[in-house]
Amino acid sequence: MATVTFDEATRIYPGNPVPSVDKLNIDIADGEFLVLVGPSGCGKSTSLRMLAGLEEVNGGRILIGDRDVTNLSPKDRDVAMVFQNYALYPHMTVADNMGFALKIASVSKDEIQKRVKEAAKILDLEPYLERKPKALSGGQRQRVAMGRAIVRSPQVFLMDEPLSNLDAKLRVQTRTQIASLQRRLGVTTVYVTHDQVEAMTMGDRVAVLKDGLLQQCDSPRSMYDRPKNVFVAGFIGSPAMNLLQLAVTDGGVKFGDAVIAVPRDDLSNAGKSITVGVRPEDLRIADGPGLPVTVDVVEELGADAYIYGSTQAQLVDSEGDADLALAKPFIARVDGRRPPEKGSVINLVPQEGHIHMFNTETGERIGA
Repeated sequence: MATVTFDEATRIYPGNPVPSVDKLNIDIADGEFLVLVGPSGCGKSTSLRMLAGLEEVNGGRILIGDRDVTNLSPKDRDVAMVFQNYALYPHMTVADNMGFALKIASVSKDEIQKRVKEAAKILDLEPYLERKPKALSGGQRQRVAMGRAIVRSPQVFLMDEPLSNLDAKLRVQTRTQIASLQRRLGVTTVYVTHDQVEAMTMGDRVAVLKDGLLQQCDSPRSMYDRPKNVFVAGFIGSPAMNLLQLAVTDGGVKFGDAVIAVPRDDLSNAGKSITVGVRPEDLRIADGPGLPVTVDVVEELGADAYIYGSTQAQLVDSEGDADLALAKPFIARVDGRRPPEKGSVINLVPQEGHIHMFNTETGERIGA
């Protein structure tokens, strides 16, 4: 086991002047489960492949423990990678697939057999050791790929979207197994996914990337409660945070017909408008003034209901002028036993202390 350090790590592909990964700085603790997440093309898989030695590092360096591995070949880095497509040998049994890397490393047959059996027991694969991959389900194949990594006892596990080929129910089950397994083994793990729910439920910390740049690296709870900028705010959370550009007024921010009180110091450099974010669960239906929302769809989930609607309240642009754009979509979570009717207009206000404010120009967070 070891720490992992990305120190200004940069990857520039030939013919593309814009770095795919631009000066990435992350320190990963020994035994930590770090998740790299972001939209397609953000550089998360490239970052993982740089750590694995499968991509060249054009600037900065990468360390595993105290060793600078920037220019080492993959076989000399003591890492094990689990791929999206499992990458199993179809003509080999499960046991042979799991022990193949050890065989290549000239480990004795007895030691290979011992390690394979131990890994199979951990992963509930003992009944399948003599089967070929084609006789296994997708979830079982993924566990075999995990087992192949475990038997090597590497310093670092690398996982590149290992659940993307599984159906929704199996994904939930398998991600729980992977997180539990990692905590039991205590091996430093870097995990790549585009699914922010996966990231939030599995990682000790989550690193959000966009266009090759690190946006924020923090615990799931801190990232949810205090997103650093508008991108992170809109990306983390399901359903997504509502983001509206609202006018600054005396004493606060104009939220439809209501005024949200905001400390004067927070608005000192905000200009005429700020971007306000409110999560769906932090809204309530008001009897008085609020943001008028027309209810389009109601998703009843038993105890809760999600309202999907739109607001035609006057929003503003960065200069504080009226925005003539189409109605903005809006989502709120309400009591599932008394949801509003479709087509009705309701007034929504945020719960006190549960709004997020961002500078309209820079997108950076304002205040606490």
